[in-house]
Amino acid sequence: MSKVKISDLAKEFGMTWKQLAEEIQNLTGETIKSPSTKIDEEVVDLLRDVLGESAVVVEEEVQEEKKSPEEKGVRIWDLVHEINLTMDEVKEALKALGFEGEIDSFTEIDKSYIQKIKQYIEEKKKREEERKKEEERLKKEKEKIKEQKKLEDEKKKEFKAKLEERPTERIQKTEQKEEKTKEKEPRKEEKPPVAKEKKKSVPKEEKPPKKEKPKPKPEPKPVIEEKKEEEKEKIPEKEKIKLSKEEKAELEALKKLMGPQPKKKKKKKKKEKEEAKKVEVEKKEEEEVKIAIIPEVITVRELAELLNLPVNQIMAELLQKGILATVNQTIDPEIALQIAEEHGFLAEIQEEGEEVSIIEELPEEEKAKLLQQEEEGNLVERPPVVTVMGHVDHGKTTLLDTIRKTDVAAREKGGITQHIGAYKIKLQNGKEITFLDTPGHEAFTTLRARGSKVADIAVLVVAADDGVKPQTVEAINHAKNAEVPIIVAINKIDKPGADPERVKRELSQYGLIPEEWGGDIIMVPVSAKTGQNVEELLENILLVAEILDLKANPDKPAVGTVIESKLDPKKGPVATVLIENGTLHQGDYFVAGYTWGKVRAMFDERGNQLKEAGPGTPVEILGFNEVPQAGDKFIVKPSEREARQLAEQRKRKREEELLAKKARLHFENLAGEKEVNIIVKADVQGSLEAILKSLEELSEKFEDVSINVIHSGVGGITESDVMLAAASNAIILGFNVRPDAAARKAAEEEHVDIKIYSIIYDLIEDMEKALKGMLEPVEREQFLGTCEVKQIFRIKGVGTVAGCIVTEGVIRRNAKARLVRDGIVIYDGEISSLKRFKDDVKEVAKGYECGLMLKDFNDIKPGDIIESYEIVQEKQE
Repeated sequence: MSKVKISDLAKEFGMTWKQLAEEIQNLTGETIKSPSTKIDEEVVDLLRDVLGESAVVVEEEVQEEKKSPEEKGVRIWDLVHEINLTMDEVKEALKALGFEGEIDSFTEIDKSYIQKIKQYIEEKKKREEERKKEEERLKKEKEKIKEQKKLEDEKKKEFKAKLEERPTERIQKTEQKEEKTKEKEPRKEEKPPVAKEKKKSVPKEEKPPKKEKPKPKPEPKPVIEEKKEEEKEKIPEKEKIKLSKEEKAELEALKKLMGPQPKKKKKKKKKEKEEAKKVEVEKKEEEEVKIAIIPEVITVRELAELLNLPVNQIMAELLQKGILATVNQTIDPEIALQIAEEHGFLAEIQEEGEEVSIIEELPEEEKAKLLQQEEEGNLVERPPVVTVMGHVDHGKTTLLDTIRKTDVAAREKGGITQHIGAYKIKLQNGKEITFLDTPGHEAFTTLRARGSKVADIAVLVVAADDGVKPQTVEAINHAKNAEVPIIVAINKIDKPGADPERVKRELSQYGLIPEEWGGDIIMVPVSAKTGQNVEELLENILLVAEILDLKANPDKPAVGTVIESKLDPKKGPVATVLIENGTLHQGDYFVAGYTWGKVRAMFDERGNQLKEAGPGTPVEILGFNEVPQAGDKFIVKPSEREARQLAEQRKRKREEELLAKKARLHFENLAGEKEVNIIVKADVQGSLEAILKSLEELSEKFEDVSINVIHSGVGGITESDVMLAAASNAIILGFNVRPDAAARKAAEEEHVDIKIYSIIYDLIEDMEKALKGMLEPVEREQFLGTCEVKQIFRIKGVGTVAGCIVTEGVIRRNAKARLVRDGIVIYDGEISSLKRFKDDVKEVAKGYECGLMLKDFNDIKPGDIIESYEIVQEKQE
């Protein structure tokens, strides 16, 4: 047997010897290591049988490759002009067909691609046409839906109009029926005499032959009688006159029995039934739009009961949403809202404050509706809650002490033994008034900044010998902003220099016009020291309370506000709560802010233990799990589980509330606001008036924006200003003044924006740009620290060195510095030198002493405050 070399055989098959060796190994299992190896003819025949077809294919490909150089491809440039397409369309088609390599005008492609490109373009055009048709169809459907909605609205309006018209229509129908019946009765009576008159003209000879015909006729049924009526209507009048008396009597009887009257009534009844059915259907359609109020904490069972659905159905829908919940497990209120809306309910989540806004926080119309819904017998008058505000040393505390002495219960059982933040006094006429024990507007605004409107009436104390002062103006602005009625107590009228009329004149400049001048503000001259006219003041408080019509329902679960809170080392967390509505019982479970608890014990202001507390009563409560914040809403819950779940849910939302604080009004987001509240503080009155006038002109320029200056004054920015801004969502603008440490800290906590300027034009320009939304990136001031000047050293040839102690943060060398004296900026520059003892240092921390020099400034005095800061450039979002 002859053998063949592997190399020769590989050439025959058109492949390398290694590829052929692999094929042989796959077929026979022999390994071939060199191209000179020889194999038997049997193996060669087997290879020819297996690889013969592929060899033929290879030969054909080789022939095609030889031919292909002769057949030239088509340039894309020529193809573009040939098919009438753009270059981009051809490129897109080639990429979609899997063409690899760079594509430009001179790229050559096979002619086979031309047909493929054409097909691709046609398919693309078809897809675009289908897409356009689909869009048009969707638009038409939307228009149809809108038209259907309009028709439904019109039908509803028509239905309402019909309902209003129905009573009048029914009255008219009944009147018409009565008129018809009256008309028919005389007609029946008139018919017989007419027949008699006609009988007289009938000859006697014709009567006998006619009598024989009607005798067999009374026997047949009413169907034959109807035929007779039809035939008799066709008979001429002359033949009708010849009828006998018996036949006419029969006809009259038949008319009564077979007359059209009952048919008409049936038709009317049918119409009425159809209308009643329509009304019922429309009522059912209206009832289908059901309302569901979903509480913050809701279980699967409660949701099923609320929606009148089986529990299994609710659990199945939750599973579809990827939530595996048991019957008694709480679910997210947002998920519950989605399920309710899917079942055709108009659902809404009940927010935290909604259950509390029973009397105070509702508009007047809704308040009246809510009070009408409650039973009148359950509503009881509650004592008014009064807060006392005014300037320092004008006699607020003395007035409160004098009011305490007028308390009838205090005389009988002893005075107030402990301070719980509020107390209730009883007058001789049996009526009661609740006073907040913390005088001043700071506490008032702190509570209001947390969303609580505790006080019903504000008593403004003004000294008759001192007049209106800056804090008096602040108190007026705070009360006006809270929309609380003001009663003015002009105190110290027993002093020699007292001038109540001057006080009235000064107050009238701030919009407080006394009643005797035609205004609506009650002003009572009193003497807190002697007790003169104090009872008259209390009577006026009760008068205003009667006008306000303060009522509460003692049969409801208690709702109140936390006035004060503390951590007692023996009792644990303790809080004073003012009950606003309902009655609080010992053993009730409650929620207050982010904490919950159970009422273990209650005490009044005299230390007496109480079993229950009604509306308007301040009580000290033991049983909180944590110390609540002043201003938190206090709500009684039916069970411990509900109270705990609501508190835990609120804790989870605390982060969202902190983020919401950051969403306060800032210069960066003034664009698009319809109302902007501003507090303006300046160094002198002249500058303040100029700024206010410029802001008024600016508000006239922007017609859609209302710029409200809720407070303005002369002096530094205080914590009270920041709290007012937080409560009113306002921006503080300062001109040549600085915020003190407390104000700066409060502004950081409450995220209140404070802007300081030294040029009025910059202030107005920034406001205008902010309102337009064109504010450019600004340089932000980063506070470093403050130090107080204790002593001054004057050195020849050097200048004035200030010996200071660092009170806050750090003082850095070469940092920017600002010297503040009595809240007014005296110098703004930089620190040129900083030393500790004899050594130069880069910075000095809080609590250490240092010596420093200000660049080009020597007018430093003991008691001055030097602020250190840096300018940081930040991009505005």
